[in-house]
Amino acid sequence: MQILNFIQNNTNLPIKGIENTVQLLNEDCTIPFISRYRKERTGNLDEVQIGDIVKYKSQFEELEKRKGAILKALAEQEVLTGELKLKIEATTDLTVLEDIYLPFKKKRKTKAETARKNGLEPLAKMIMSQRVNDLEYTASKYISEEVENEDKAIEGARFIIAEWINERTDIRNNIRYQLERFATISTKIVKAKKEEEKAQKFRDYFDWSESLNRCPSHRLLAILRAEKEGFIRVKIEIDNERALTKIEDRIIRSNNECSQQIRLAIQDSYKRLLFPSLSNEALNNAKEKADDNAIQVFAKNLKQLLLGAPLGEKNILAIDPGFRTGCKVVCLNAQGGLEYNETIYPHAPKNDSIGAMKKINSLVDAYKIDAIAIGNGTASRETEQLIRKMRFNKDVEVFVVSEAGASIYSASKIARDEFPNYDVTVRGAVSIGRRLADPLAELVKIDAKSIGVGQYQHDVDQTKLQNSLDVVVESCVNSVGVNINTASTSLLSYVSGIGPKLAENIVKHRDENGAFLCRNDIKKVARLGNKAFEQGVGFLRIKNAKNPLDDSAVHPESYKIVEQMAKDEKTTVENLIGNKVVLQQINLEKYISSSVGLPTLKDIVAELEKPGLDPREKAKVFTFNQNIRTITDLHEGQLLPGIVNNITNFGCFVDIGIKESGLVHVSNLADKFVSDVRSIVSLHEQVIVRVLEVDVARKRIQLSLKGINN
Repeated sequence: MQILNFIQNNTNLPIKGIENTVQLLNEDCTIPFISRYRKERTGNLDEVQIGDIVKYKSQFEELEKRKGAILKALAEQEVLTGELKLKIEATTDLTVLEDIYLPFKKKRKTKAETARKNGLEPLAKMIMSQRVNDLEYTASKYISEEVENEDKAIEGARFIIAEWINERTDIRNNIRYQLERFATISTKIVKAKKEEEKAQKFRDYFDWSESLNRCPSHRLLAILRAEKEGFIRVKIEIDNERALTKIEDRIIRSNNECSQQIRLAIQDSYKRLLFPSLSNEALNNAKEKADDNAIQVFAKNLKQLLLGAPLGEKNILAIDPGFRTGCKVVCLNAQGGLEYNETIYPHAPKNDSIGAMKKINSLVDAYKIDAIAIGNGTASRETEQLIRKMRFNKDVEVFVVSEAGASIYSASKIARDEFPNYDVTVRGAVSIGRRLADPLAELVKIDAKSIGVGQYQHDVDQTKLQNSLDVVVESCVNSVGVNINTASTSLLSYVSGIGPKLAENIVKHRDENGAFLCRNDIKKVARLGNKAFEQGVGFLRIKNAKNPLDDSAVHPESYKIVEQMAKDEKTTVENLIGNKVVLQQINLEKYISSSVGLPTLKDIVAELEKPGLDPREKAKVFTFNQNIRTITDLHEGQLLPGIVNNITNFGCFVDIGIKESGLVHVSNLADKFVSDVRSIVSLHEQVIVRVLEVDVARKRIQLSLKGINN
């Protein structure tokens, strides 16, 4: 019950929904499966809410694991009392738990430990009692070979007192409170680095100061990166006099020699132990929040990118542009298979634009090309201009496609396994073409951190980032559904309950036995048991199957319900699918049972209305301003077409067709206060922007959306 209360205190979700969700998770059910097919059990919790339960379940389990380790350590030290055990077991906060354990923690050799070994702990206790009147005389009793004189004895006692003060939970919490409320973060340039070129991007932080709790996540991460790279020094500060006074008020109760020594011990404890430890903790906590914020932004951007508009099953000619090394051209069939590849040299130094155009024209005719995809890297604008000059014998749409991460894919094991006989340039061009056809299917092959839709992704907690991005990819893949007969191993591995090994087995089975004809065939895959089948089958699609439900999100466990609906309506399942009039008049109450309720029945009917519907929009053609090639072509007031290519908490970046993306600061997004950038723009949205400012030296472009995209 403890775990349920812990999760509820952190989520405010209904206890019954939490209990059933935890039970399902313990049964190895996945988030997509639970949210889609177990709504009655969870009380209709969505993926985000179930994700929160997973998060706090994990936190609770980590806390319990740490409690167990601490209890074991205390028992071995023979200091575990009944009261201490109850206190530890009742703790629901890791910081509080560590504070309880702090006095018992095995320490490295410290000044206090040395003083204890020299027999000075009784003197420290007497000083803390604040009742000793002749301290020098009392201290003289503790002189030994190790303790030379009275001053050394008193100093040693102070070290012990300083450690006691450091271990007091109430004092630590008070300083934490002051750091949380009043701490400032300030920076100073490392003078020897000031003129370095790499330091200039951190110029804003050469001499900076602000409240730590008001420092936005992107700025804190930038400051910490600048410190890590050695350009600045960072300092956390609070009012030290105030902090010391607060500690003195808690401890000092007299005005004698003892109180003077305690005051010195407080100052020592604060400067040497408390403040360094707790200011680091405060900075780490701020960094953790900044990490969470940055990861959340990255995850939202990734979701929008993965669910970007696919062109669909079309014959595509893809071009990876280049100057000296030429443009790599590949022709892909409607299933993404590589049909042909060649290199053309339309640009300097060879300048064979006529030969290149003839070759493109012949390939468009020979391979019945429907669309051309051009990578947005080096020579992209020049290549796009060349293609747009051409006249084809049929309508051919031209798209500029993001290359971010394509080079990572082309050198990966996945790409080598897929195209063992081709070099990285061919693989990169294939990736560009496939991204146009289906961004999700292609981008899942690339490490999400390399896709370029986040900020400071290499500075945040890498484990947290990876876990978050994996959840996003899994959510996107399962929301769209996967054609089991065409999907790559990478795509299949993200299907609920499948994973990398079973994905390999599915592809191997498909290669050896041909296409899957029905969902039940999936059970024949090696090592794919009943649990994996239950978790994954609803997200796997089989086109042109004998049972049309096999190409839908209706789970096989609900097929009998659909069959009964069709029978009751005196029709067939085939005729029921897509028949909105009949579907909307079905009385769902008739089909409610102990395991199936209205939420699931409504999902079934919605799916039958549009079976296997892809939730993504269709790809739209877009053209940059052909007169803008470099940052020097820009001037204030220009209106330019662009594509949103990154979103942050402080605004969005827009690709306007040159090397540098421009920033639309949050204050320039709309003629109103904007609290959430995504309420105004979405990733890959096509927009018109106004140029506000161009800083050629720093390669910075300020843009505005105000009053334009209405």
